[in-house]
This record gives sequence, structure tokens and C-alpha cells, in this order.
Amino acid sequence: MYLDSAKKKEIFEKYGENATDTGSAESQIALFSYRISHLTEHLKKNRKDYGTARSLTKLVGQRRKLLKYLYNKDINRYRSIIKELGLRK
Repeated sequence: MYLDSAKKKEIFEKYGENATDTGSAESQIALFSYRISHLTEHLKKNRKDYGTARSLTKLVGQRRKLLKYLYNKDINRYRSIIKELGLRK
């Protein structure tokens, strides 16, 4: 499996306040970004996998909502997570 508990823990340690910080916006955005990159690579190989394409679209929307929330809540945290993850904004 591409996303096991050790990988999740590593993401939460890096972007959250600690390893058990699974609820912060930054850690969730980082997890969504990791999943989005994995699904994008999968769809490059399997173009007709429409279920995965739908899941990818939903994940992108969820990440966008969290980014919008973070933008409205604290612009400095928003800018730092965008820079760390290398997102477009």
C-alpha cells in the first residue's frame, strides 16, 4: 500500500506540531498533496480509470477548501504551507 501508518506519521511530524497532530490544516493539506501526487502518477499510466479520476477531483476540491480556510484564518500559515509544498500560489 502506498500510504501506510509510518508514512502518515512522517507527514504529520513534518507539517503538524507533532506526530499526533492529525487535525491541523497544514497536516491535512500535506496529506492531501501526497495522495494527489500519487493518484496523478497512477492516472498517467491508467488513463481510463474513471473511479480514480473522480477521487482525484474530490481530493483536489478538499485541499482547495482547506487552503481557502487557512487563507482566511491566518495568511502567514497559508503562505508557509504553500511554499513548503511547492503549490502554485
